[in-house]
Amino acid sequence: MIAPLLANLEQRDRLSDAEKASLRAILTRERRVAAQEDIVMEGDRPTTSSLLLEGFAARYNMTGEGQRQLTSLHVPGEFIDLHAFLAKTMDHGIVALSPCRIAMAEHSAMRDITERTPHVARLLWLDTLIQGAISRQWIVAMGRRSRAAHLSQIICELYMRLQIVDQIEDDSFHFPLSQLQMADIMGLSLVHMNRVIQELRAAGFISWTRERIAIHDWERLKAFAGFDPTYLHLRSEPR
Repeated sequence: MIAPLLANLEQRDRLSDAEKASLRAILTRERRVAAQEDIVMEGDRPTTSSLLLEGFAARYNMTGEGQRQLTSLHVPGEFIDLHAFLAKTMDHGIVALSPCRIAMAEHSAMRDITERTPHVARLLWLDTLIQGAISRQWIVAMGRRSRAAHLSQIICELYMRLQIVDQIEDDSFHFPLSQLQMADIMGLSLVHMNRVIQELRAAGFISWTRERIAIHDWERLKAFAGFDPTYLHLRSEPR
């Protein structure tokens, strides 16, 4: 059940068999979530943290006028609400963007595993640090890059994050989000979003059809996006 989590954590450092068993032991329940259903809402005080096993989810905040801004994407193998374990009250919501399957860990079990296995605690801490680094890169892309370069950055990043959990096939990946959802993420109108996608297609960088994105020229796409994966901390080393 937790193979994506183990792949994600072991991309950064090796886990012992005992540590893997401890992680399996705390993830005792599964839940399926429909597309557009909230996994957790802003202001909630959850007593569990959720590991995404299948599907795509996103963090979001609401404005005072009731408008939603998606602030990050999540892929399988990532805990999507570890923040609540320590912060207690959620300062943002998390929504399923596609049908999702999640595994839940009680916070009492999270407390136990982090106290008993400090190495696991450090790797989970690193996971939240990487999520913060991703958010910073998104801010830079939104504020300082062209819209086409911004989308290219997101595609490059998703490609590498999905590669970790073995969800890349022939340089392409399943991407069930609509152009409207991507427009929401990038703060664009649907018409502008379509133009950005057409620009990347015309340049020969990607194709995007039937819920699948294929990358045709990885090196050129990376260069166009100004993508440097350092912030994803993909090197395996002692933590």
